[in-house]
Amino acid sequence: MNGSVISASALRAAGTATLARAGIDCAAVDAAWLLAHVLGTQPGRLLLIDDVDAARRAEYEALIARRAERIPLQHLTATAHFAGVELAVGPGVFIPRPETELLVEWAAGICAREHSGAQTIRIADLCSGSGALALAIATAVPRARVIAVERSPEALAYLRRNVAAQPGGVSERVRVVAGDVTDPGVWELIGPRQVIVSNPPYVPASSPVSPEVGHDPAEAVFSGESGMDVITAMVPLIAGSLVPGGTVAIEHDDTTGGRTRDVFGADGAFTEVSGHDDLAGRPRYVTARRRPVTAVQGWNA
Repeated sequence: MNGSVISASALRAAGTATLARAGIDCAAVDAAWLLAHVLGTQPGRLLLIDDVDAARRAEYEALIARRAERIPLQHLTATAHFAGVELAVGPGVFIPRPETELLVEWAAGICAREHSGAQTIRIADLCSGSGALALAIATAVPRARVIAVERSPEALAYLRRNVAAQPGGVSERVRVVAGDVTDPGVWELIGPRQVIVSNPPYVPASSPVSPEVGHDPAEAVFSGESGMDVITAMVPLIAGSLVPGGTVAIEHDDTTGGRTRDVFGADGAFTEVSGHDDLAGRPRYVTARRRPVTAVQGWNA
């Protein structure tokens, strides 16, 4: 790409070709997002831009080169878009994936169907990371009061920043709790909840991952040899927090759907344990309902 001025379309095409040679499947999409980031616009408006000056062209080409090295797009733009919410992200916090938006849709549906008469719906987001689920649900469900639980100091900084950046009507309904969701003491701060969601670390330690995933914090990705360590530890604690009839959804690795259902089933406190696929047909998350209090001994409201 020579010359001091180039059209946005030509620059985008050149960036797409570079990323495609680097083996990036979504080369055209990433090239568009990076160019839009440099030009301060949205990808859909790039067609309205005729020429790009030399300074912005150099900035764009530098970003394309870094993306070709498999640095995540979101680390280059410092933002991630998730279920209509813009989040600050970067090294030290897990980048939310589009597949996890299914949990937002599930939670919003549960709230609409089962809690339509409630003035307040108490929700917890476990292993909150950047706050993607907590903030997307609080945005979609105006009656939600969400507790976002995270243990990583680096992720907590992003979480608090993202909560503060939301409109007051959203940020005032999300409370951050610093702590480990496998620590029973943390659950005293969480209290009774009607809905719980979680996208915990769940990848088996020996599983190969893409170069982009390698930029996520390992503690937010891997969970022991089976990938089940955090999920197994959480389930009985979730049982103690959910009100009778309350519901939970947990995302899992596409190889551990059966084991996740088994953990819920073995606990004895849950019914209606169901697996759900993502849009690509891969097992993605499990939902369950807390049994009525009369069916389970020892539940303490």
